[in-house]
Amino acid sequence: MAASESDLMTFYQRFQTLSLFNDSSARLVEDLLLYSKNVEDALREENRALRRQLTDSQLDLDDATRSRRDLQQQVANAESRNRDLAQDNHHLKNNNPFVVVLIDGDCCLFKEALIRQGVEGGKKAAYALRSAILEQCGDFAGNIEVIAKVYANLGGLAKAMRRNGCLEAEETLKEFTIGFTQGKATFDFVDVGHGKERADNKIKETAKWNLRNYNCKQLLLGISHDAGYAPFLDELFQDETKKRRVTVVEGVPTVRELVSTGVNILNFNDEIFRSEKLVDKTALRTNTSPLTATAPITTPTVSNGNIPTPASSTTSTPANATASYAGAIGNASPPPKITLPIQPRPVNANARASATPKQPAWNPGPRGLDPPIKVSPAALESIKKRKDNNKLCNNHYLRGPCSKGDACCFEHKYKPTKDEIDAIAFLARLNPCTSGQDCDVQDCIYGHHCPNVKDGVCTHPYCKFEDADHPPGTKYRSTKTYDYFS
Repeated sequence: MAASESDLMTFYQRFQTLSLFNDSSARLVEDLLLYSKNVEDALREENRALRRQLTDSQLDLDDATRSRRDLQQQVANAESRNRDLAQDNHHLKNNNPFVVVLIDGDCCLFKEALIRQGVEGGKKAAYALRSAILEQCGDFAGNIEVIAKVYANLGGLAKAMRRNGCLEAEETLKEFTIGFTQGKATFDFVDVGHGKERADNKIKETAKWNLRNYNCKQLLLGISHDAGYAPFLDELFQDETKKRRVTVVEGVPTVRELVSTGVNILNFNDEIFRSEKLVDKTALRTNTSPLTATAPITTPTVSNGNIPTPASSTTSTPANATASYAGAIGNASPPPKITLPIQPRPVNANARASATPKQPAWNPGPRGLDPPIKVSPAALESIKKRKDNNKLCNNHYLRGPCSKGDACCFEHKYKPTKDEIDAIAFLARLNPCTSGQDCDVQDCIYGHHCPNVKDGVCTHPYCKFEDADHPPGTKYRSTKTYDYFS
């Protein structure tokens, strides 16, 4: 049977269709094989990377294990060392405990019965002070050392005690300080010389230094007389631990400014310190005692209603300067008879001043009064404006040349006028001479008494001179005056 042409075309078309299908299947298989290869390659690379990471992690783990073991060993060693250090620290803290006593000896005074015994009294005072402090330490007294420092201006203190009448010879006080220093190796009586704040500064700085030392178990301060220490205590007491370690030793009653700080107060007045302030009794004896008749006796005379005027008189010194009170009354001139026939005429101030006898000048001591210096206000202001390295050298311009030469930190090259030289001398005079009235330097440029007293008042707000360097009865403008007889 012969195939028709249409049948052949159908077979051909079917063959074409089958060929296309086979080609599509081949391409599909080829694509699948290529995809599988790519996936396999990627997986192999990822597997290699994971193996590397696993190896690194294993190394890290091993290293961490070793480090942890090393750290554990170090921690164990550190804990052992800490235990040893804690034991050593405890031993050091309690091996050499001590108590520090800092006394402002200008006003916290030992009993006069001890001072009058000189060296022996000083030793007794040292022993008594140490025993009284150790008594407060209870069971720890056997292990605690007592360190005592007394700071005072011995020259000024001796003069004040003599004027008070509790000291006959100034040398006795010196001997007492020697005995106090010799009494114990850790006890010192320090002469700080003239200057209001010298003892204060030493006490404050020494107190701060010792409070930083844990072995200092307690700090005793003999400052009950001075309200100027209140800000210092307030600053210390910001740290509560320091407040528990500070106590005020009471001589004279503690001023209320110190009491208000809440500081502990300890009183040793029964055996060691005196509770009374020094009083200048020489002025009282001079003003009240009628037994000395060395001053002239002036008899006022009045007639015809005129104002009384002093009669002429002469000074007489009897052979026995201690005449009796009855004798003085018997030899005195009778009181004047006053007759006033008319109303007395008013008297002006000048006339009254001329009728008042002139008082003798005050004598501060062996050296006497420094000669006054007249100074130009403009020159004084010019000199005072100089600061720091621009300040003029006192020694160079007043006694020159300066022995320090170029090493001196003050100005040497400036050429001052005469008024400025006077101003330099005036300002130098405001600084007390360390030798006071005992100074024998003829050209001494420093002051040997306070030059700022006018009408009985010290006009300098921060005067550096002692009370003994002012006329008796001087009043002060300063908010803090350091007065033996306050």
